[in-house]
Amino acid sequence: MTGTPRPRTTTRDPDALTGRLTAWLGTRLPGARATHTTVPASNGMSSETLLFDIDHPDPSSLQLPAPTGPDGTLRCVLRLAADPAAYTVFPRYDMPRQYRTMRLVADHTDLPVPRTLWLEEDPAHLGAPFFVMTRATGRVPPDVMPYTYEGSWLHDATDAERDALAVASVAVLARLHDQVPPESAAFLTTPGTGSTLARHVASQRAYYAWVVDGLPRSPLIERGFAWLADHWPDDPDDPVLSWGDARIGNIVYDGFAPAAVLDWELAALGPRELDLGWMIYLHRFFQDLTEASGQRGLPDFLRRDHVEDQYARLTGHRPRAMEFHTLYAALRHAVVMLRVAYRRVHFGECPVPDDPDGLILHRDTLEAMLAGRYW
Repeated sequence: MTGTPRPRTTTRDPDALTGRLTAWLGTRLPGARATHTTVPASNGMSSETLLFDIDHPDPSSLQLPAPTGPDGTLRCVLRLAADPAAYTVFPRYDMPRQYRTMRLVADHTDLPVPRTLWLEEDPAHLGAPFFVMTRATGRVPPDVMPYTYEGSWLHDATDAERDALAVASVAVLARLHDQVPPESAAFLTTPGTGSTLARHVASQRAYYAWVVDGLPRSPLIERGFAWLADHWPDDPDDPVLSWGDARIGNIVYDGFAPAAVLDWELAALGPRELDLGWMIYLHRFFQDLTEASGQRGLPDFLRRDHVEDQYARLTGHRPRAMEFHTLYAALRHAVVMLRVAYRRVHFGECPVPDDPDGLILHRDTLEAMLAGRYW
C-alpha cells in the first residue's frame, strides 16, 4: 500500500483525451470550452475519471446548473468506461446503466447524488462510452494512504466527528434501501434464476472464472465460494436497490456530512446486507492493514455491532446472516484484487506468482473468516 508503485490503469494519452473532449463538448454546447482538464491522481482502477470546467460566453442561455467555479465556470466530472487495452478490472462497463441508476436515486431519494448532465454512448468520441455530471465540493477518505493511517484528515478528527461521519454514512444506506421502490430498479436485476442473492453470488463465480481464465486459480477464493454454499442464509431475499460499492471512500463529505454519493457501477437488486457487509468489511480491510503496519488505526470506527444496531434503528430491519455477508464481501474483494494483480503481471510489473493466494492482501483475514475465528 505504501511502497508499491500504483498499477497502470490506462493506455490513453491524457492530452489527446482532453482535445477530443473539447471537440465533443462543442457538439453539445456550441461556443463552450472545456478548461482546467485534469486526471486525478487517485483515478480509479475501473472506470476513468476526468475533471474539467465548462466555460461559455453566455451561461444564462444554457439549461445547466448554476456555475460552481469561482470564475463562473461549471465544474464537471466525466466518467469514461475503462480502456479495453488496459486489461480491464471488469469484463463489461455499462455506462448507460450507471447513468440510469444515478438518475433513479436522484428521483426517488433525498441522497446527495451528483446531477447527471449528458450520457454519450457513441465510443467514437473518446474511445468508449461516458457520462458527465456536476462535481461535488468536499473531501473523501483516502485509500492511499488509507484513512486509517496517522496523518489523514479522518484519523486526525475527534471521536465525536468520526462518530458523526459514521452515523451519517450508515444513514445513506438506510435511506437508499428504504426510499427507492424495488420495482423501479428492476433493470438492475442480475440475470439468472433463484433469489437475488443466489443470482448475485452466481455472477461473482462467473466473474472469478473470467479472472483466472488461462491463469493460476486461487484455492483460497474457491474455498470461500464453497463456504458460502455450505452456510447459505435461511431467508436471504429482501431485495432493495444495493449501491454495490458501499464504502466511505465513495462519499464526498462536507465537513463530516455526506455531500455526494459516488460510484454506482456495481449497483444491483439484492438483500440489504450486501451493502452493510461491504461497508463493514472494507473498513476492516484498511484497519487490518494499518494494524499490520504497527499503527493503531481506528479500531472503534464503523464497528460491525454499531453499524448493525444503527441500521436496525433507522429502518426497523435487523441485519441477518452478517457472518455470511461480511465473508462474501471479503471474497468479492479478493477476486477484484486478484484481477488487479494479474493486470500488473500483464504489464510486466510483477511475475506470475507461484502462489496466487499471496496476491490477496487480506489473505489472513479471509482465512480467519473461513475458520470462524475473525469476529
